[in-house]
Parts: sequence; C-alpha cells; structure tokens
Amino acid sequence: MDSINPFKDRAIAASYENWYATIGLRPERLEKALLKRLLSVFPPSRTVMEIGCGTGHFTRWFGTLGLHPVGLDLSRPMLDEANRLGGVSYVQGDALRLPFLSRSFDLVALVTTLEFLSTPIQALAEALRLTRHGLLLGVLNANSWLGRDYRRSGGAVWEAAHFFSLDELKRMILEVIGKNSRIVWRTTLWQFWPCALPLPWGGFIGMAVKF
Repeated sequence: MDSINPFKDRAIAASYENWYATIGLRPERLEKALLKRLLSVFPPSRTVMEIGCGTGHFTRWFGTLGLHPVGLDLSRPMLDEANRLGGVSYVQGDALRLPFLSRSFDLVALVTTLEFLSTPIQALAEALRLTRHGLLLGVLNANSWLGRDYRRSGGAVWEAAHFFSLDELKRMILEVIGKNSRIVWRTTLWQFWPCALPLPWGGFIGMAVKF
C-alpha cells in the first residue's frame, strides 16, 4: 500500500498462501465465519472491492458467497500470485488513491490491511468514498494474546505491522465517517473459543460499518 508495505518481496508473496493451508487453517475458518456473519448487517449486495487483497485469498472467498469481487493491491508480486491462482479480477493500485469513481461498489472490505498503512485514516476515507452500503473490516487486535504473539515472532511482515485496539479502530472510523453509521463488531478467540464474541480482547476484530 505504501513505503512500509513488506509484500514487495517475491519470496513473501510466493509463500503467503502456505500459511492458510497450515498453521493458519483453523484461525482463518473463524475469521471467515465472523466476516460472513457481519455481511448480514448490510442490504443485499452484489459487488465488493477488497483493498489490500494480497494474493486474493479473501477476494476469491467473497466470490464463493455470491458476490462479484474485485481485488486491489499495490504489490506486483502479490498480484502475480493472485492472478496465478485466478478466479476473480485484480487491479494494481494504492489504497490511499483508489483508481475508481465514487460509489463504484456496494461494499468495500479491508482484511488485515490497515495494519500495513502509514495513514490508515486516509485509506478509510478513500474506502468510504468508494462504497454505497458500508465497510467490512478485519483487523488484528493490539490488545490480544494473538497480537502479542505476532509481534514477538518478528520477521519482515510483523515488524512492519501496526496493530489496533478496538477503541482505536472505532475512533478512526468516527473521525472519518462521523456518527451517521451503525457499527457492529465481534472478535475471534483463537485458540480459546470456537466462535466470535463481543469481547474487546479477541485476536481478530471483525467489524461492519453500515451507513
């Protein structure tokens, strides 16, 4: 998305999907279940733009739910992997300057994207410009055991990430959108609980912002 994006490394891009097939298999199922639940907050929607789509893992999944997705990422190596895996359309672009007209999509999704942006508020403002119904967010929680584990693990990806607490995420949304919205959120409790709950210290924050 910008200069702190670690995903320009082709080695990282080539191995990215392996996480979902191995150690990430169970937490990813919880994350998808939560995001699917939050989609019910919105009116019937046909199109979704995923900003920071990476290798298109969640973009392709949106397509299996009957949506017509488009994925956007700044990293050419990540998009090369996404196109190799196929299934949906991808565009190279910057989350801070989206190459689309206003209100081009029913929904805009950012799944573990805000963590890698130096100006996440600007990205939220651009996402707001693009959507007709609202935003679907998936964010790693700074106030969670999972977030602390990721930070301790090091490596190029997690050293570049800035995690957010639930309160920080809400403040950013209110700053960009104001109070004329409905916010619905839950967190996953991997590895402690097999479903999402309204607890502010869960590892993965799923949030629907409906206008």
